Amino acid sequence: MTLAATVLGTVLVGQSTSINSYWQSGLRDASFTAKVGKASQRELQKINKDFAQSYRFDYTEVQMKEPFMLRLESKVEDQSIWFIINGTNRLLSIPKSGIRNRENLAKSPGKRQTVFDFGLITPALFDNFMEAKFVRVDRATKEPIFDVTYMKSLGDDSRHRIWVDPDQKFVTKREWYSQNGNKPLLAIFRYKSPQKVNGVWMPTVLEVYNSGNVLAGTTNYQNVKVNTGLASSLFATN
Repeated sequence: MTLAATVLGTVLVGQSTSINSYWQSGLRDASFTAKVGKASQRELQKINKDFAQSYRFDYTEVQMKEPFMLRLESKVEDQSIWFIINGTNRLLSIPKSGIRNRENLAKSPGKRQTVFDFGLITPALFDNFMEAKFVRVDRATKEPIFDVTYMKSLGDDSRHRIWVDPDQKFVTKREWYSQNGNKPLLAIFRYKSPQKVNGVWMPTVLEVYNSGNVLAGTTNYQNVKVNTGLASSLFATN
């Protein structure tokens, strides 16, 4: 056995190198209120304009259901805005203004928000959507690190590097790399303050840093509920 293999074997004692050891298979649905804390538009703009816009909503009601269903509801003044993703379909609805825009994201996987954006890993993510390659175990935190990419057939070669808590099974840190050019780092996400709700560990604080490692925004997840049996009709996009 080579020295490198010996060292690797020592580091990996008790640790699996397979992503399926770290997902939360018990998560069926979840809901919570996302409340923006800090929001520096100057620093958020360095990530991208669309990302900065998302921090203009003080509160967002979040509902998600496996597999690949997400509903976000916010208010701007007296107008409700619904943003719904169901599989590859996305709907933007502003009822008071009569706006109802649909989009198919089959060829734009990076636009499909999922539980992954909230620091969670579930089996559906790695069923012909994403794939994870083990990188190493972090020496300081003892957390396994994976590079997560979209399936090649989806035509998006952006990359996420994630650190996963091996016991509570949520993402503690995520680095987001662009698919353009030399694939620069776009942002760093840190998921903190996990709470165990109905058998599932949910991070309740999100910190977002831009590529200069400057804290650009924070979000608190409040009133977290898990596996309450959310109806699929909430996620209709027709």
